[in-house]
Amino acid sequence: MDHRLLTLAANEARGLAIDAVHKAGIGHLGLTLGAAEIGAVLFSEALSLCPDDPHWINRDRFVLSAGHGSMFLYSWLHLAGFNLPMEQIRNFRQLHSITPGHPEFGETDGVESTTGPLGQGVGNSVGMAVAARQCAALFNTAEHPILDHHIVCLAGDGCLQEGVAQEACSFAGHFGLDNLILIYDSNDVTLDAMADATQSEDVPAKFRAMGWDVWEIDGHDFDQIAVAVRAAKASDNGRPNLIIARTEIGRGIPEVAGTSKAHGEGGAKFAASARAGLGLPADSHFHVSPEVYAHFAAIKAGRASARADWQKRYDAWKAANADKAAQLEGALRKETPGADALFAAIPAAPDKADATRNSGGVVLNALAAQMPLLISGSADLHGSTKNYINGGGDFTRENPLGRNLRFGIREHAMGAIVNGIAYHGVLRASGATFLAFADYMRGAVRLSALAKLPNFQIFTHDSVGVGEDGPTHQPVEQTSSLRIIPGLDVIRPADAEETAGAFVAAVTNVSGPSALILTRQNLPQLTAIPSEQRRQGVLRGGYIARRETGALSLILIASGSELQHALAAADRLGDGVRVVSMPSPFRFDRQPDAYRSEVLPAGCRRRIAIEAGATAIWWKYVGLDGAVIGIDRFGLSAPGDTVMSELGITPEAIVAAAASLGN
Repeated sequence: MDHRLLTLAANEARGLAIDAVHKAGIGHLGLTLGAAEIGAVLFSEALSLCPDDPHWINRDRFVLSAGHGSMFLYSWLHLAGFNLPMEQIRNFRQLHSITPGHPEFGETDGVESTTGPLGQGVGNSVGMAVAARQCAALFNTAEHPILDHHIVCLAGDGCLQEGVAQEACSFAGHFGLDNLILIYDSNDVTLDAMADATQSEDVPAKFRAMGWDVWEIDGHDFDQIAVAVRAAKASDNGRPNLIIARTEIGRGIPEVAGTSKAHGEGGAKFAASARAGLGLPADSHFHVSPEVYAHFAAIKAGRASARADWQKRYDAWKAANADKAAQLEGALRKETPGADALFAAIPAAPDKADATRNSGGVVLNALAAQMPLLISGSADLHGSTKNYINGGGDFTRENPLGRNLRFGIREHAMGAIVNGIAYHGVLRASGATFLAFADYMRGAVRLSALAKLPNFQIFTHDSVGVGEDGPTHQPVEQTSSLRIIPGLDVIRPADAEETAGAFVAAVTNVSGPSALILTRQNLPQLTAIPSEQRRQGVLRGGYIARRETGALSLILIASGSELQHALAAADRLGDGVRVVSMPSPFRFDRQPDAYRSEVLPAGCRRRIAIEAGATAIWWKYVGLDGAVIGIDRFGLSAPGDTVMSELGITPEAIVAAAASLGN
C-alpha cells in the first residue's frame, strides 16, 4: 500500500469537494473531508467493482447512508473511473447534472441507492445483504460459486440515531448477515452540536449485544482501515460487521475541523487556505494530478481483468446450469410473466363474502408459484395480513432460501429493507402491515417511489370497518395520503377478483412501487360484474362497473369496500346511473384521454364519490357540481358495520346526496 499516493488521492478528493461546494454555494463538507482516507482505501483496493460495468451482478455494493456527504461519493466515483466526468463534479447540485445534492439511484453510475433521509441507507444495505445471501443460495453451485459480493455502508452519527437504522441493525444481527459491513464515521459531531449533547450510549457494546462483530480503528490510518475491511470481508461467522472509524470532521479546513460548523458548507469560505494546506495548486481548481489519475487507471484495468476472469467462471456456470442462468438473467432484465398468464394461474373467487386480505393471500400464493423469485414479509402480522407464501419456508440464518421474511415489529426497517432488496436487482419483494401503521414506514415508501423501485407493500385493515379497535387502528387518512406520493400506485380493490387485478398490477409494474390496500371485514363478491371485467379494470385503475341503461344522468365513483354501496344505491336511483369502480386513481390518470373520457364523460357533471376515508382527492373527479361522501374525522370504537353506518358510509347516504344535487 503506497501511503504517499493514497494521501495525495485523499487530499485531491478533499479538494474536489471543497471546490464543488464553494462553487455551488451549498453542500456538506464534513463527512467528505473527514472520511477521505476511508474513501481512498475502499475505492483503490477494498471494494470489488468494475467501473466499465457498473451493474455487474457480483460487484460489492457501496451505500453512502449519510447521503448529505454526496461529494464524497462523487469524488471517488470520478477518480475510480466511473462514468462521472469532471464537468459533472463542476456542476454539483446544478440543474440536470448527475451530481444532485443527495445521491439518486438510476441517475449516476455507482450510486446504489437513493440516500439522504438519515438511516434509510443502513436499512437499504441490510436489504441488499438479505438479497445477496438468498441469491448466493439460489444460484451458486459447488463447482461454480458465481456470487460472493459484500455490502459496504458508510454511515454517521445521524444515521445511527435514527430509529430505522437501529431496527435494521437489530434485524441484521438476528439473521446473521455476515456479508454486511457497516463503517461508522464516528466524528463526535452532529449538525447542531457535538454528539455528546444528544447521545451517550456505548456503541460497541450495543452492537455486540445485537450480534455484530466490532472493530474500532483510526479512520485516518490507511493500514487500519484496510486491515479492518479485509477482516470483515473474510468473516463468515454469522455476525455482521461494524467498523467504528474515529475521524475528524472537516479535516483539511482547520478553521472548522472537529466542530459542528464543519458539517455543512461552513468551511467553504476558507477554500483558498484549505487548498493551500492540502498541497493543492492555487491556480488550478478541481485539480487531480496525473499521478492520481494514472494510479486509478491501473486499478480500473485490474478490476476489468478480474471482471473478465469472473465472466469465464460465469460462462462455465451458465453452460452447466442453463435454467438457473435464464432465471437470473431474466430477473436482471426485470422480466415478469404477462398479466394474462398470471390471471390464468389465479383461481376464480368463491361466491361467498370474504375479506380482501384473505383473497390477497390466495392470489399471492398463486403468483408465487409462477414467480419463484417473489418473496414476501410481514411486520409480525402474517396471521393478520395473510401474505405468507405457503411452502416457501422462513428466511433464517440457517435457511437463506426461505421466501418469507419475519421482520418483527419493525415497520420502519421493513420498508427500507424491502427497498434494499429491490436495489439489489434480482428478487421481487413485498412487506405487509396494518394501514394505520403506514406512517411508520412512509419515508421508505416515498423513497421507493422516488427511486422507481419495483416492489410493493400490502396494507390491511384499511378503514373504519376495523371496528372495535377504534380510532387508533382506523386509518381514515392513510389511503389518500399515500395516493399523493408521486409514482406510487395505490390500489384499493373491492372484492376477490379486483384483488387479483391489484396483485397482478403490482407484480407486473417494473417501473415503480405499489401499495395494496385490503380489508379485514368481509365484502360480497360482485358477481354481477364479469370476473374478467373486474380483473382487467383494475389494471387500468378505473372502469365502468355498472353501465346505465337509459340516458346518463349521474355517475357514482367508489373504491374498495364502498363499491358495494354505490351499486346498491344505483339500483334505487334508476336507469340513468353509472357506477365507476376506481381502485387506483393514479393508474386511471395514466390511461389515454379517450379511455378516461369514456369512463367519466365530461358531459355528465352530476357525480358522487364515496370512500370510507379522507375526501380531498375525490373532488378532482366529481368537480364543483358533484359531492363526496367520506370521513374527514377520526373513527369510533364500535362494530365495523355500526361505525360505517354512524359515519354515513351507506347506500342511503348516496341516495340522499343524489337528491341534493338536483336534476
